[in-house]
Amino acid sequence: MSGLIGIVGAYGDVGGHATRALHRAGMELRLGGRNLAAANEFATQLDGSVECRRVDFRDPASAAEFADGCRVLLNCAGPSHAVGDVLAEAALRAGADYVDAAGDDSLHARLDNDRFTAAGRAAVLSAGVQPGLTSIFPRAIAAGLDEVTGLTVYFGLIDRFTAVAADEYLQAVADGLSTSRAAWRNGIQLGALTRRDDIRLPFVAGEITALPQLTTESVRLAESLGLQRGDWHTVLSGTHVLSVFDRVHALDRAEAIEALCRTSLLDLAGRNPLAVLAVRAEGVKDGKPAELSSVLRGPGNAPITGAVAAFAARAVARGEVPPGRHYATDVLDPVAVVAELTAPGGPAVVGAVHSIDTDEEGEL
Repeated sequence: MSGLIGIVGAYGDVGGHATRALHRAGMELRLGGRNLAAANEFATQLDGSVECRRVDFRDPASAAEFADGCRVLLNCAGPSHAVGDVLAEAALRAGADYVDAAGDDSLHARLDNDRFTAAGRAAVLSAGVQPGLTSIFPRAIAAGLDEVTGLTVYFGLIDRFTAVAADEYLQAVADGLSTSRAAWRNGIQLGALTRRDDIRLPFVAGEITALPQLTTESVRLAESLGLQRGDWHTVLSGTHVLSVFDRVHALDRAEAIEALCRTSLLDLAGRNPLAVLAVRAEGVKDGKPAELSSVLRGPGNAPITGAVAAFAARAVARGEVPPGRHYATDVLDPVAVVAELTAPGGPAVVGAVHSIDTDEEGEL
């Protein structure tokens, strides 16, 4: 079963990539956003006809009208704290499944799992890069071992902050979704790691700054895999965004958003956008100690987030996700997600490397 997929924010940075991916897959689409003219203009870039409607996620009646008749409602608009549960509730009432390219712990807590299960509908949250692929890709690498005891993960973006992305980041900080310098040592250990300014990563030019951060998503992954040790690092290449990170608590929301948008352009100057996710998994294979290291990279946040969201929407439309409220990493096949992202024409490439914290070129 497939059916109509309605996309909110269909012509935005993330939504545009998700829409194109779903259109290439032959899905029936309804494009929506607050600017109907922009939706219609975007639709002209697609072969064939697609339906366009105005929808405002701030208006429950508008969301309900847009969701009516959809098999799946995919949200690519934001920031997620402003969207809240309006679109998810509209989908549920319309008898549709729901996929959110963002939607983290706050939305997960607000949605009633029992209602979605009783209705036979699924809600899939965090179907993007972070949160999302930052858990899915380590799962894919860990699948190559019989037992996983340790993970080391580096995630870096050399890309512009949009106002929505900056707001999402600041809300995550305000909600306490990550703890600086913490790591997993058979449980959360505070102060286990320190900032490093002297390491290199494959495919990232020059030295980088690695900020150890244990997110709630990382904790769930560590618990799910039964890890003894887990280290997660946010990678920054450049000094301008880092300077804002260091003083973000002293800025009000509007000032911080402006500063992140402005400084991200300074760090990006003269470079192409890049997203890098490097993972080392340690454990046991065929009864012997084993280690696997791999790097996934692509042209920035929006193309990869859009592709992950499109994959999730198609999986839900095909009936591959059980009813209930889920994080994407818990219900999507991680190996299949990575295979689609890195297939010919996909937004990313992946390959094994001997080490993830040197400047070797790898084998991609």
